[in-house]
Amino acid sequence: MPTTDQIAEMSVREHEARLKHIDELMEKAEKAAIANEAINNDLAELKQQREKMGDYIENLKQKSPQEFMETAGPMVMWEIVAEKLEQLIEKIKKEN
Repeated sequence: MPTTDQIAEMSVREHEARLKHIDELMEKAEKAAIANEAINNDLAELKQQREKMGDYIENLKQKSPQEFMETAGPMVMWEIVAEKLEQLIEKIKKEN
């Protein structure tokens, strides 16, 4: 059963993996880019969005696990609730 710290760490790693995939796609797009102003403008805009995602991940890393959970979205919160329910079930089993 993962702890809150482990859930936060796993979530950050998932974000980093997705960012790495975006970096790989970005590299392919840059190599394939032609002298087309519209394509280069789209690529420049995507680069800016990628930078924002990178900054977001770095900010998540700086937060405590509790702060992370509060800002990471509902999936993480559901994981916490499930973790607490599992702990409660274990406690009930021990008492019976």
